[in-house]
Amino acid sequence: MLSQNWIDRANRVVMRTYGRQPLALVKGDGCRVWDADGKEYLDFVAGLAVCNLGHAHPEVARAAAEQLAKLVHVSNLYYTAPMTELAEELVRLSFADRVFFANSGAEVNEGAIKLCRRYSRERYGEGRHFIISTYNSFHGRTLGALSATGQEKFHKGFEPLLEGFIFVPFNDLEAAARAADERVCAVLVEPIQGEGGVCLPDADYLAGLRRLCDDQGLLLVFDEVQTGLGRTGEVFAHEHYGVTPDVMTLAKALANGLPMGALLTTEDAARAFVPGTHASTFGGGPVIAAAALTALRLLSQPEFLAQVRVKGQYVKNSLKLLQEQFTVIKEIRGLGLMWGIELDREGGPVVDFCRERGLLLNCTQGNVIRLLPPLTVNLDEINRGLQILTAALVAV
Repeated sequence: MLSQNWIDRANRVVMRTYGRQPLALVKGDGCRVWDADGKEYLDFVAGLAVCNLGHAHPEVARAAAEQLAKLVHVSNLYYTAPMTELAEELVRLSFADRVFFANSGAEVNEGAIKLCRRYSRERYGEGRHFIISTYNSFHGRTLGALSATGQEKFHKGFEPLLEGFIFVPFNDLEAAARAADERVCAVLVEPIQGEGGVCLPDADYLAGLRRLCDDQGLLLVFDEVQTGLGRTGEVFAHEHYGVTPDVMTLAKALANGLPMGALLTTEDAARAFVPGTHASTFGGGPVIAAAALTALRLLSQPEFLAQVRVKGQYVKNSLKLLQEQFTVIKEIRGLGLMWGIELDREGGPVVDFCRERGLLLNCTQGNVIRLLPPLTVNLDEINRGLQILTAALVAV
């Protein structure tokens, strides 16, 4: 089998940092992918909320290919048109006045940490550099982003971590207020915890954090690496809650599969970064910026977002019916096309069953089945995926 050949070859030379599924994928189109043996799968992982426009989107591919033939890289010593146009579009769509480009979510979260500390030092002096983060959060694998992540399982073996983070429970305003002492410069939070199990905030939680930050002179940072760019049915998840941050991080879906991250800030916060304080060699490069600009314009169209909300409601209703049918389901959580199905047992067997029958799913926190299909998924594909999931729940 060709797939097994690629798996065996990779296992001989690639570091084993991932618990990979036994698949070697070679082609994608929309919501479907194919392995090296020609088997077709429905992809309800979408590169972990990356391919929001589906695989091999023709307009994104065309934009990248056309730019690839013009100018690939010149470094950030110079200005380029794709980078500038992308920044203008992000500013137009958001609260932000300024944008810094990098290559990943972890990298822009590192940038946000640096920005908050430097901003506070310049405004208040030394000693005010702690950042409040939440338990069950996930902000990336680099040392700073890892230090801000509130899950000990990711910390093991990498101690000592970067000091300066205070962890409080997600959705607990009182705990955040108690933690906001004279050492603190910012609050960092995901509007919806993705890797933490698709955990949604109470209606007043983000607004309460906004008030706390305003009262204490803190920066409010939203990590929208997974939740942003249409995933929840709005361009940014925080729009559902009527709250804007001072700083926001984006990545994953920004270039629909090409490596791109963006750090968005207000003018006031952005003043903390001046030439020489932060950089990224490949950040905002012409090819990826051209692809991202096309993807962003497609993802942000009102009619596109409206159909995400409609399909999201359909998925919600369908999952609620499954919950009534199967006692193994403890809770259904989600928004738009980002859903978590919490089971009363390990979710691995469900993932394996579905894969064997042509549906790719992801399990997080050990027992939360996560659905992250491309936002272009149609109702027939949703129904087919739910039929396979139903069969898996019968089996377990």
